[in-house]
Amino acid sequence: MPVSRPNPRLEPITGDPVLLVNELVRLAVAQRASDIHLEPKHDLMQVRLRVDGALVDVQPIALTVATNVVSRVKVLAKMDISERRMPQDGQIALDLEPGKRIHLRASTFPASQGEKLVLRILSGQQLTSFERLGIEREAQVTLREVVGRPQGFVVTSGPTGAGKTSTLYALLQLIDPKAVNVVTLEDPIEVELYGVTQGQVNVRTGFTFASGLRAILRQDPDIILVGEMRDAETAGIAMQAALTGHLVLSTLHTSDTVETIVRLVDLGIEPWIVANALSAVLAQRLVRIVCPNCQRQVKLERDVWDGDQVLLTAGTEVVRPAGCDACMRTGYRGRTGIFEVVELDDELRELVKAKAPAREYREIYARRKIPSLRWAGMLKVQAGITTVDEVVRVT
Repeated sequence: MPVSRPNPRLEPITGDPVLLVNELVRLAVAQRASDIHLEPKHDLMQVRLRVDGALVDVQPIALTVATNVVSRVKVLAKMDISERRMPQDGQIALDLEPGKRIHLRASTFPASQGEKLVLRILSGQQLTSFERLGIEREAQVTLREVVGRPQGFVVTSGPTGAGKTSTLYALLQLIDPKAVNVVTLEDPIEVELYGVTQGQVNVRTGFTFASGLRAILRQDPDIILVGEMRDAETAGIAMQAALTGHLVLSTLHTSDTVETIVRLVDLGIEPWIVANALSAVLAQRLVRIVCPNCQRQVKLERDVWDGDQVLLTAGTEVVRPAGCDACMRTGYRGRTGIFEVVELDDELRELVKAKAPAREYREIYARRKIPSLRWAGMLKVQAGITTVDEVVRVT
């Protein structure tokens, strides 16, 4: 069976496994990567970095030192070096430079060619300010007002890796932790927040989102952040908390704001509880920003549609990436968010109470001209921030 190499121009490297691991982490941090993938093949160990959500090939590691590199990571992560048939995970702290410690989460996976290794760079998670999320100005005003209320339920939705947790952290930055008691329940804690009590679930000990949320309610909280609503029990407790004088922030894996509202009702929570508790719903995606060094202006060849509405007409000038050394030949550098923000009012609450289908919500959205995710993305295209391809890919 023929095997194709991901990038034949990159020759495998050898050397001291200790230095190889250090240099790989150093490169990943310099390129703002979130993960390092070490994937064993029949003739080399492929190395890929996840930069701005996309996997980019870097120089592979020669098979002669690949096993030693995996062993080096296992030693750092306090894993069992002799165990190669079962998945393992662990934490690593590397001091690559004086005063700069890099925290990583390592996990192994037994594959047909050997053990695959993924390193998640935890210190790469930096707080993003509310103004830099990419939310349109009108929606920013709405969210500031909603988060300033003493009670309510704010949920942000999107697929894994859409930046939902970063959005919740940014919303918390709008609140003065000295004046209120803020408690979080996360899996895992991604960034340490000063002045905030943060808890991490541990399923092995029975410390789940549901049991943790019950415990938080006995801690006299004002604001509660729940990392994710994974079941009806957690969602039900969170909704009750929002009704009894707490501001609750959480996330849900749904594609847009309409699906989020419908899913909350479908979880089995009483519709009137959802209607009265829910303050605002966000849906979001991350789009890559065009590299400023290699972008060029082109004209659209065809119209861009959102349902039955034309968002951009053929002939509109837009940017397109070319790829250069600065952006690792990807054409993009950095990411920003596109958002759909909906505040619940009396009309929408009536739909929730009536368990209305998604179609009725979308009719109201169309009548009010509430911007969809694709619409919000095309505003970024018109501003020269991202490309049509990027927006279409994520929406």
